[in-house]
Order: sequence, then structure tokens, then C-alpha cells
Amino acid sequence: MDNNRYVPFTEEMKKDHTILIPNILPMHFALVDKVLQNHGFHTKLLETQGEHIKELGLKYLHNDTCYSAVFVVGQFLDAVESGRYDPNKVALMIFRTDVDSGTSSYADVIRNALEEAGYRHVPVISFDLAAMEKHTGFKLSLSVLHKLVYSVFYADLLTLLRNQCRSYEIKNGESQALAEVWTERLAEEMGRSNKISYKRIRENYRKIISDFNSIPRMELKKPRIGIIGEIFVKYSPLGNRDLEELLVSEGAEVVVPELLDFCLCCVYNNIIDIELCGGKRIKCTLFNKGYKFLLSKQKDMIDIIRECSDFEPPTSFDHKVSLIKRYVDMGAKTKEGWLLTAEVLDLADKGTSNIVCAHSLGCLSECACENGALKFIKKKDSNINIVALDCDAENRIKLMLENIKNN
Repeated sequence: MDNNRYVPFTEEMKKDHTILIPNILPMHFALVDKVLQNHGFHTKLLETQGEHIKELGLKYLHNDTCYSAVFVVGQFLDAVESGRYDPNKVALMIFRTDVDSGTSSYADVIRNALEEAGYRHVPVISFDLAAMEKHTGFKLSLSVLHKLVYSVFYADLLTLLRNQCRSYEIKNGESQALAEVWTERLAEEMGRSNKISYKRIRENYRKIISDFNSIPRMELKKPRIGIIGEIFVKYSPLGNRDLEELLVSEGAEVVVPELLDFCLCCVYNNIIDIELCGGKRIKCTLFNKGYKFLLSKQKDMIDIIRECSDFEPPTSFDHKVSLIKRYVDMGAKTKEGWLLTAEVLDLADKGTSNIVCAHSLGCLSECACENGALKFIKKKDSNINIVALDCDAENRIKLMLENIKNN
């Protein structure tokens, strides 16, 4: 972290500052936004779209900068310059991970861009459970963290059921509307009490499944297309230019891996690191406990889906890990690394052989995985059709033109 540009979010700021949150995962972040609001934070989820967002980001960032950082800066500047917020009473929140992905290394890049744009005073809250920056005004109790974890489970379930209904619904938009109703209901419920009841969570799972099961749907089967890739362009409509909507409008059923798998991958990679390179026993114990906790809760949700409906449940994460043993080493974890391979194998096993791999053009880790393990998979199974989607080709073209001018 660059201490020269680090601006803390203080307790005084919590009273009157609006925390702007870039929208990477619409369903998930809507719940996170509500949970934080219900616990005293003034947050706003940014949902702006359009080419001007990217252009604003590129104005203060290098053309070769991480694709997600461009949109985070662009969305923030668009919001501040809209006049809806006092530039002196805003903060920006970004979410980091423990894998070497676009979300894990750009806090200082964003701070540099904000300084360039004249907003050096704006605090950037880097949300990272493994190594939270010190912000006296942004402290989360164990209860809030619990709710944020279960927000991932809830949002994964809502996204899964919505995707399995929306391509077959008779009344257009009914699945999305139901998902939004449940998002509001769950956020309100989690905000009412200090402790979260797991018995209540399981009851909500059943009610959610029942509500989606009651949506009238057509009796036919559409082609299924999976979406994998770098976390930002895989999930964000802004980053992938509404890829899911495009596929649904063209008559496909979209299958997107759960965010929980990405979270489990982050935890599991830490366990692998300690096994390979050594580390403190207490740290290993904590990661193992966290991993087993998340895994057990995932299996609970899978069992409830099977018990209550004919919807296809997620694959347990430990099974995905077992799928890749013949293809790639667990040490291959740069960016989404081995998880990409696991997702492809899982999708193919469940009958989704047409897959879009969304990533930034020239992203070496995704390209290496695609040209390495994924190429090997396609050779072994000719039915698997993987299409690479380069989501920032324009940035690379601009970089090339800039280099030509410089030379």
C-alpha cells in the first residue's frame, strides 16, 4: 500500500459520508449494500452503464490498466461529476480477494487515478477479509461478517434459480422480479436482528425455492451456455456488456458458476500455500476451519434444492477440486488459475458443453490456462466448445496506437 496516497475512513466520516460501491455482481452487491445500510453505513450501489464510464476511467488510467479498475474509476467519477454527491463527503469501496485477479491489486492504482482527477482526499476502502486496511470508521462486527457471508449464499441461490427459470418463463421478467423481491426481503430481515439464525436461513431457502418453482414455465429445453473467466467480466453486466441478457435474448439458458466457489477457491489457495511453502499452524487451522464451514453450508443448500425441487443444484466445491487432478496442478493459481479448468469440467459433466471464457485481451494467466489446460480438455472431448471473449480489445488497440505515436 502506498502510504502517501492512503486516506483513512474515520469515525466522523461514517456519520455523513456516502460510500460508493461499484457494481460487480448485481444480485450479490445489492444484498451487501442493504446489509451495510442496515448497520449504519451510508452506501450507494452504482448502477450506471454506458461507454462514457470506460472513457472516464481511461482518461486517468493507462490503456493497459486492469479492466475492472478502469470501470471502478469510471463509475466513481461519473457519480461524483453527476452532482448527486458532495465530492468532499464521499468514499469509494473496492473488494479485494486473495487470488492474483483484477480485484486484488489495484487499490493503489485507483488512488493514483483519483489523485490525477483531483480527488486525492477521497478515502478508498479496500475490503479484504484476509488483510483489512485500518479504517476507524469502517469496522465490521462478527455479526455483520456473518450476514455478508450468508448474503453470498442467498444471492447464489437467487441467481441460480433465476437463470434456470428466466429462459422458460411464460411471463417475461417474472424471475428477475421475484429475485429482486427476495433480495429486499432478505436484506430487511438480516437488518432487523443482531444474530442470524441458521434455522431461519434454511427455512428461507425452502421458501425461495418454492416461489421459483411456482413460476409458470414452458415445457421445452433450450441450449445451455456457460460463462466462466475473470471475476469482473464474468459477472458484471457493465464489464461484459450484458452478455447474459444477450444470450438469453438469443434463446439460450445461461449457466454461471457461483460466487461461493470463487470465495472457497481463495480460502483453499491459502491452505495449499501453507502446505507447499509452510506457515504458521494457527493460520492453517483458521483457514481449514473456514473452508470446512463454507463447504458444509454449501452442501446444506445443495441438499435442500434436491429435496424441494427439480432445479439443478450447484456442484460441491470439493468435487470440483477432484475433477482437475488430471489436468492442472493446484499451484497454478494465478488469477482464476485452476478454478477455470474446474468450472469447464463441471459444466461439461452437467451437460453444458458450450462455454464462453470472458477475460481481458492479453491477460496472460487466462490465455495460458485457455491455451494449456483448456486446450487439452478440448482435445480429449471434442464436444466441448469454448469461445474466448476478449472484453477490452479497444484498450489494447489504443495502447498500440499510442506506442506508434510515441515512436
